[in-house]
Amino acid sequence: MKRASLYLWNNFEKLMCSFLLCSFVILLFVQIVSRELFSYSFAWIEELSVYMFVWFVYLGASEAARLYAHNRVTIQFKLLPKKWGKYLDSFADLFWIFFNVYFIYLSYDFVFNRMNKFWKSQTLGIEMKYIYIILPVAFTLMTIRIIEVNYRRIIKNEDIQTLDS
Repeated sequence: MKRASLYLWNNFEKLMCSFLLCSFVILLFVQIVSRELFSYSFAWIEELSVYMFVWFVYLGASEAARLYAHNRVTIQFKLLPKKWGKYLDSFADLFWIFFNVYFIYLSYDFVFNRMNKFWKSQTLGIEMKYIYIILPVAFTLMTIRIIEVNYRRIIKNEDIQTLDS
């Protein structure tokens, strides 16, 4: 059980992104076939696909943080000793964490305190807070992943290339 939960934790974003990508590609394929062969369109498929894509993007950003794969300007670190670059990079990640924590606060407040219960999606009819819940969830996951990666890099002294395994 512990091994399965560890696997799930280490691969949560990857599994969710895989599921979301496959799902919205299949849904869009069904929509295209239906539109071309039967001249019929499902309005809910397009809306659901958009929501799934948004979730895919946010969870993908968290996965990129887990893999230490975000785009960064690192040319300045080539001029410094290798160890300094690692610490300066982690210092920059500290600002990223501060931004994420602030955004978690704002998005949590928006979703749970300011969002009207009657705001519903047009065709699916579900409350929009269930769509927007991805904001605090993804930024929380991203923050945890940033801390996790920096722990592995600084404390455990793991090499960056080993983080994607």
